[in-house]
Amino acid sequence: MRIVLLASGSGTLTQAVIDAFTGPDIAEADVEIAAIGSDSQSAGVLERARTAGIPDFVLAPRDCADRSEWNIRLRETVAAYAPDWVVSAGFMRILGPEFVAAFPDRIINTHPALLPSFPGSHGVRDALAHGVKVTGGTIHLVDSGVDTGPIITQFPVPVIDGDTEASVHERIKKREREEVVRLLGFLAVHDLILDGRHVTGYPPAQTEQITTRTLKEDQ
Repeated sequence: MRIVLLASGSGTLTQAVIDAFTGPDIAEADVEIAAIGSDSQSAGVLERARTAGIPDFVLAPRDCADRSEWNIRLRETVAAYAPDWVVSAGFMRILGPEFVAAFPDRIINTHPALLPSFPGSHGVRDALAHGVKVTGGTIHLVDSGVDTGPIITQFPVPVIDGDTEASVHERIKKREREEVVRLLGFLAVHDLILDGRHVTGYPPAQTEQITTRTLKEDQ
């Protein structure tokens, strides 16, 4: 199964995928990372790609006349790698209809909240401001909306007294890395069953039994 990863930042999620599916200790890798792309020339994820010997590319919106041209050029660049799946792994750009239509129900995104609650770029901040006691992460298919695609899986993450946006976000990202790797391993052998907004056929994420003491030890 060929995938293209898109990321805007340091690439910790991308690194988890690299570690899981590449390297000399992987006997029969079911997942091939065809390329890693970014919208920023300074993104740390690019160095991770080069260290792992994976093709990389950069396409910044400012290099295009408008957003539509950027989406078209991104579509053409990604399509050239013939991916089975496109993974938005911390990619801080909205993928427009020109791009999404080229990979229908084949784009995966992660979001640091339990959708449909708290969509958008500040999911963790908004959840904490609302006073939630449990938040979490969502892995979903990308459609033409913002964080509105069919949900593949979700996992809960508790909020404890004294938590900050950074501490909760890091707790979510730790689970997120595990769940994305698990999903990609599944997709290398199976496919998802999509009926309208309902995604079936994928085993649910395990709910961890985490105590306040455990959380404080992790911090």
